[in-house]
Amino acid sequence: MAKHSLVIVESPAKAKTIGKYLGKEFEVKACMGHLRDLPKSTLGVDLEHDFEPVYKPIKGKEDIIADLKKSAKSAEMVYLATDPDREGEAISWHLKQLLNLPDEKTRRVTFNEITKNVVQESIREPRDIDQKLVDAQQARRILDRIVGYELSPLLWKKIRRGLSAGRVQSVATRMVDDRDREIEEFKPEEYWTLDANLFGDDAKKLPFAARYHGKDGKKAELKSAEDVDAVVHETEHAPFTVKTVKRTDKQRSPSPPFTTSTMQQEASRKLSMTPRRTMAIAQQLYEGVDIEGEGTVGLITYMRTDSLRISEEALASAKTFITGRYGEHYAQTHRYKAKAGAQDAHEAIRPSNVNWTPEQLKKDLTGEQYRLYRLVWSRFVASQMANAVYDSVAVEVEAAGHSFRASSSSLKFSGYTAVYEEGKDEEKEEKESPLPALREGEPLTLKDFDREQHFTQPPAHYTDATLIRAMEEQGIGRPSTYAPTVSTILDREYVVKEGKYLRITNLGRVVTALMKERFSDIADLKFTANMEQRLDSVEEGKTAWKDVLREFYGDFEQDLENAEKALDGARIKVPDEVSEEICPECGRNLVVKSGRFGRFLACPGYPECTFTMPLVVEMPGRCPKCGGRLMKRTGNSKKTGKQYTYYCCEHVNSKDETAKCDFMTWDVPVKDDCPVCGHTMFKKAGRGFKKPFCINPECSNFLPEEKRGYPRKKAADSAEGAESAAAAEETAEKKPARRTAAAKKADTAKTAAKKSAAKKPAAAKTAAKKPAAKKETASKAAAKTTSSRKTAAKKTVASKAKKPAGKE
Repeated sequence: MAKHSLVIVESPAKAKTIGKYLGKEFEVKACMGHLRDLPKSTLGVDLEHDFEPVYKPIKGKEDIIADLKKSAKSAEMVYLATDPDREGEAISWHLKQLLNLPDEKTRRVTFNEITKNVVQESIREPRDIDQKLVDAQQARRILDRIVGYELSPLLWKKIRRGLSAGRVQSVATRMVDDRDREIEEFKPEEYWTLDANLFGDDAKKLPFAARYHGKDGKKAELKSAEDVDAVVHETEHAPFTVKTVKRTDKQRSPSPPFTTSTMQQEASRKLSMTPRRTMAIAQQLYEGVDIEGEGTVGLITYMRTDSLRISEEALASAKTFITGRYGEHYAQTHRYKAKAGAQDAHEAIRPSNVNWTPEQLKKDLTGEQYRLYRLVWSRFVASQMANAVYDSVAVEVEAAGHSFRASSSSLKFSGYTAVYEEGKDEEKEEKESPLPALREGEPLTLKDFDREQHFTQPPAHYTDATLIRAMEEQGIGRPSTYAPTVSTILDREYVVKEGKYLRITNLGRVVTALMKERFSDIADLKFTANMEQRLDSVEEGKTAWKDVLREFYGDFEQDLENAEKALDGARIKVPDEVSEEICPECGRNLVVKSGRFGRFLACPGYPECTFTMPLVVEMPGRCPKCGGRLMKRTGNSKKTGKQYTYYCCEHVNSKDETAKCDFMTWDVPVKDDCPVCGHTMFKKAGRGFKKPFCINPECSNFLPEEKRGYPRKKAADSAEGAESAAAAEETAEKKPARRTAAAKKADTAKTAAKKSAAKKPAAAKTAAKKPAAKKETASKAAAKTTSSRKTAAKKTVASKAKKPAGKE
């Protein structure tokens, strides 16, 4: 047999892509991630012998290990090609140990992007395993194992079974708790805005509004209605004059290409993707996708990075592409510097080939892959384009020593905005009205004043995007840990998501309070950030990895002993989260409970009262039928265990017959009212931006259901879903089905009946020749079939009657 080399990667997709670029002398196999780790059943770290880890092969992977050992034994050289980060380095190190590979037969290769040139070049220039990277990963793994396995049992005994603690997740939970407390303690302050509506000496000029700025050259805030009245009194009969007119060109620079953090943030804002989902799709794009005419190709560079660096080759390709597509003055090369403290191990996230536009690849990608690839591609291309230029005009108007200001801007040169604009967490920009052509010294006429009262607003609750940004700013975690951390605190129900916002639960608050009181180091933001720097120091070879463990464990062990003594015999109660919903059986306020399918509402009078119902969240807007509050409700399918969401009036299933309402829908109510009829508007549920629409049939702005983006319905399927809203509420555990199995069988039976009818004459002749007894048997069979069809049809109608209106 000819000599060959073995290349080991993590996933089959990656193996397929890389195998295409290497010749027949290379065999590429997937190890499916880690094959060796600390055991699940025990701590796996020998604390008595200087934190020596005890690694074991992972159960269930024996066949993979045996296959790789066999291939490695016959191979001339083994290339370990796992991901180019600390964890990938550790996986390669474990593979070397597990497969008993000698040094002279083992080489390490990494691919920042999985393209033919990069793969072949990397294979030609392999290196040894970087032990410093491995040690940094070992230190992190053992730190997290010690905290998790020694602290979690304390939480189980003192609070509730199933809880966990961790270095990064505990700090992330505290950040959400701190923000929520800040919101709760916020005291709003009153302030006013005053706009003077003015027009110039030329009647053809458009009127405009100027906002009050201050007096005698100093900015002044209007704190009360009296302050506003004083300004109006002094200026309403005074002459208004244009004091200054300033025209400038303002430039806006493009955002840099994505890092892991910014990609997760932008995907959350623009695509409504969770960080976990974003990383899963990015992994697919990195490892390779089947493209028609190209085969399997990696479409983006490595997606776990904090670097803003771009290779010179990629910069040149981007310039050529932009010049050819948009014109020479749209191309402008930008080189970005990474933030202080960034590892800068890889390039920023970019397309591996900028000439593969999203539109060209759309037919070969799933919907999620296309949207995320388009986001990465657009951001990178925009980062190498010229600044956008705006023609900006700022006017200051004076009256009786008081100044009013107005400004407007118009796009002069689109630059990078022709491709991409960064999303915002809170869309609060004030719209600017165009200003007429004004000149300094021009007299103005006052039409009237617009005054408006406002109150300062608390900071917004964290979202996935803003929490990740805050973690990055504080130095909490690293690119590979952001998504798992957010997922963990949601899975543990320390934090819940309401709409897009994260909110601390009573459980999260109790655990955070315990951590702050008994384990102040772990719950401290600065301590956690400093620990990340210590791990970076291990990677750089400046610190021994066991020194980091020794420094940490001394204080941690003492805190653990003190907590055990202080809480001996005590159990911390988690307060019930009381809702505004009233139990229809006994009149108590329902409380939030957790079960195997997640959170739900239950009567606190259990076991005397056993009433439960799906969790309810109040939504913006009003019920279009009765004007009541709109609620978001969740249920769980008993068959699949999956959760589903629908929206309904607060009076659905009400025992008060006079107030009872049956409004239910899949569509999401929004805070905006219809500008024509004033009814609450809705938008289609699901990921991505959806334009709100009016559902009032009597309104000229009404959008029919078939134009809302849902799959088209057949005429026979248009049963009134809201007709049995009460029944749907009572059986909320049964998810409204799109098409039941019985309905499908009924359709099949109908088709068969039509085919049978076409052949009826021949069948009738045959029947005439048969004995009477056989005819009777056939008649009974036909009756039986007809009966089963009727039963199936009834089930179909009943199923559709339980279904919220608005979605097939």
